[in-house]
Amino acid sequence: MDRNRRRTCVVAVAVATATSVLVGCSAANPGSTSASSGAVTWNEPTASLKGVTLTYWTATQTATMADQVITAFEAKTGATINKVIIPDVYETNAPTKLATGAKPDLATWQPTGSELALLKPAAGLQVLDSAPWLSKQLPAVQALGQVNGKHYAAFVNIPSVLGVFYNKDAFAKAGITTPPKSFAEMITDANTLKAGGVTPFFGSAGDKWPTQWWPQVLLAEAAKNGLWQRVNANKDSFTGKDILGAITTYQGMLKQGLFNTDNGTSTYNESAPALLNGKAAMVLQNTTFVSLLQSGASTAQINAKIGWFPISKDGNIATSIPGGDNALVAFKTGDATKEAAARQFLRFWLETDYPDYIKAANAVSLEPAVPTPSTVPDIATTNATALTGAAGSMQQDAVANPDFYVNLANMVLDTMTPEQVGSTTQAQFVQLAKALGVSGF
Repeated sequence: MDRNRRRTCVVAVAVATATSVLVGCSAANPGSTSASSGAVTWNEPTASLKGVTLTYWTATQTATMADQVITAFEAKTGATINKVIIPDVYETNAPTKLATGAKPDLATWQPTGSELALLKPAAGLQVLDSAPWLSKQLPAVQALGQVNGKHYAAFVNIPSVLGVFYNKDAFAKAGITTPPKSFAEMITDANTLKAGGVTPFFGSAGDKWPTQWWPQVLLAEAAKNGLWQRVNANKDSFTGKDILGAITTYQGMLKQGLFNTDNGTSTYNESAPALLNGKAAMVLQNTTFVSLLQSGASTAQINAKIGWFPISKDGNIATSIPGGDNALVAFKTGDATKEAAARQFLRFWLETDYPDYIKAANAVSLEPAVPTPSTVPDIATTNATALTGAAGSMQQDAVANPDFYVNLANMVLDTMTPEQVGSTTQAQFVQLAKALGVSGF
């Protein structure tokens, strides 16, 4: 499970450190004839790279993700990939390492606006607008991984969305025959389940980060109507009616006793067994929850026991939250040969090797022309379908990501009120926005 996708917090000192180092870096677009042309040359995926070594940074949670690709790429091209695993917390430690002057050729990275901004993409990253694979990917994917209209992220896995995983038997025994069509309907179903002796929702506030998903799904419609853009412009805030209202609704669910009694200490790893064995009827999580389910059940068992539906305040809008295991970035290093080789590695992964990678990863395909393996659970393909038309999450669309989840976890423990969660989170957001030099703060 990828921490980037789960926690997605940016520490202010890391922002400030990375900003001070990277803002002074500049280089012409790789392979271009001029800095303004943006023309980029793309090597053939299997062209010889004998004697070329590329440095690849990745997180502990994604340490083995590219192993199959790396082995195949080295065999076909003669290149050497030096994999460097950056210890946790990756999204803090990687920028700190960059601040020392170290720089990889490639790195896994959460492809959201705020996380990409941490790398100062205009100066520090290669632009991938002309990538040969881009037009082959799902349109919903093509629209992501951009900053100021330029693509900086190469997606290798389907972006995650938020939604509710549910136990089919628990629903059936409670007489619930169809998934709810709104948040209010879901709460009605939750009360029906509770009346029948079943815990409606399994919460994992002991790990803190899962708490943020509840307000975020309640904000899907508002997000589609420009909520995060207003927050980014300092024209709305975490104390505004939309976000504070979502926080208050979440607190109401806690007060109603709709979660497991040990919610305050329970962990993410406990949530999949609880759902599979019917201890709880529902778990709100992102797509990578499928991997946790797979660690304890076969595809056939998951297909038989577990369903999924997107949820939002007024309907069934999913919320998109691309994670650190979704994409890679290629750095501008000033070495034209290695920059071209880095682009070639991405092209090899997403063109030549992609069918083999998808099979090895047992993952949903990003490319309609490459079939998803039949061994992928049904809920994973349903998640992927919901990406089209999904609303943007705070992680995807906000210019900075404060410790929202920490403050919400404190609310679960009754040490903060909704108003305190909103005001504390807003103060953190302002601090981060100022550190990034965002206009209006």
